[in-house]
Amino acid sequence: MRKWMLPEQIDDILPAEAERLESLRRTLLDHFRDHGYRLVQPPLIEHLDSLLTGTGRDLELQTFKLTDPLSGRLLGVRADMTPQVARIDAHLLNEPGVTRLCYAGSVLRTVATGVSQSREVLQVGAELYGDSGIAADREVLGLLLSSLDAARVCGLHLDLGHVGVYRALANGARIAGNGGDTELFAAMRTKDVPAVTELTARLPAAWRDAFAALPTLYGPAAEVLNRARAQLPDTPSIAVALTTLETLAQAARDRVEALHIDLADLRGYHYQSGASFSVFTAGEPNAIGRGERYDGIGKAFGRARPATGFTLDLRQLAGLAERSV
Repeated sequence: MRKWMLPEQIDDILPAEAERLESLRRTLLDHFRDHGYRLVQPPLIEHLDSLLTGTGRDLELQTFKLTDPLSGRLLGVRADMTPQVARIDAHLLNEPGVTRLCYAGSVLRTVATGVSQSREVLQVGAELYGDSGIAADREVLGLLLSSLDAARVCGLHLDLGHVGVYRALANGARIAGNGGDTELFAAMRTKDVPAVTELTARLPAAWRDAFAALPTLYGPAAEVLNRARAQLPDTPSIAVALTTLETLAQAARDRVEALHIDLADLRGYHYQSGASFSVFTAGEPNAIGRGERYDGIGKAFGRARPATGFTLDLRQLAGLAERSV
């Protein structure tokens, strides 16, 4: 093997692309700044236990680990900047009220997260802390869509989800929090209706029927919301989740070409606490932007805070913009 060859799914960025990336990075950061988001720059590596705190626990398999020769402690190379920004908000800034932060930098992952993607992602994102209301979710979703517009990406398809619906069912059926829903959760994510039916066969009829309906509740937003209200239990938690989705759908309706809801979209289930959103565009198999609410993310750093935010892959966006010219 030639010694100068790079690891698999790790690439050099040559001058023409590097110039496009830098121009787009500046465009996005300026756009965030114009909306009141301040730039932070977390370090590339941290102590492993810090990186894997809170939301970071879901990133353990994606995190490269090494030993610090100075302290002997395990370090991690960041696989996502969200936990780092939460640490900065909770521990270093410690500001009262609402805090808006943004960031841009490389993250390194042990396995690529999408088709034809690099393991080194040029991640750009924005986070809003300290506001648990629907207005914050609307603001962050709006900023995501306007950022894609600033990046000259069009033909957007927005998928909305809300982890609160599944959680309400799991709590109502008394299977949450004790490992009893592990297999059910996996079946729900893959929309394996026969497996969901088998795993819930011994539950009371109301919960059994609701779980069976959940993986079928995806499609055009208005249609899914109507079916969900007809087929799911009328509990306060479910009502709040569906109202949140309806509000976000109304806010985004005129800004996207297609708008869907998927109530079995449970990515990030272990740290999400509310609405989630993914944006797609024609000809691109992977989501071009993802966001969610994750209240309490700063608790492990000494200050639990409502939080919502999104991330973008700068290289993916630059490629889309280049193809659309």
